Amino acid sequence: MGWAAMLERIGIMRFEELLQGWEKGGLSHAEAAVALGVSERTLRRWRQRYEEDGADGLVDRRVGEPSPRRAPEDELERMRALYQRDYQGFTIKHFHEKLAKRHDYKLGYTTTRIYLQKTGAVQPAPRRGAHRRKRPRRPMRGMLLHQDGSKHAWLADQPALDLIITMDDATRSPRKAR
Repeated sequence: MGWAAMLERIGIMRFEELLQGWEKGGLSHAEAAVALGVSERTLRRWRQRYEEDGADGLVDRRVGEPSPRRAPEDELERMRALYQRDYQGFTIKHFHEKLAKRHDYKLGYTTTRIYLQKTGAVQPAPRRGAHRRKRPRRPMRGMLLHQDGSKHAWLADQPALDLIITMDDATRSPRKAR
């Protein structure tokens, strides 16, 4: 049983439990609708379908059906053929711009990118590393040192002086100047 089917089964069981509570008078119609997260009208429709077809009446009829917004397969194939014939080596962004200008292409950039990657015409870009990713410390003392400095009037009535600190990467201990 897939994840979606399992969630749907749980939803049906919850509906049946709330319907029993409503029939016994423990719940109002509005309370049952709120508990299911639907409107009262939707709950009435579900109740009617449940009475007519049982639990099968509550199964989502759209599952297994292709999306009505799905991109036409012939248009996707035309796009892939154009890429392989005339635009090999273009970035997907640049290719998509050329398609829109020159070939009356209406599908979106993301659809173009996903289809080209799915068919193997383009390799997905490597994932970028995390910003300021932690790196492992160097294994030996003194192998990598960090230095930082700042100019400040450290002493009263004296000109500004430079303070330089050196930090050892392996031990995180300050190093003494020699």
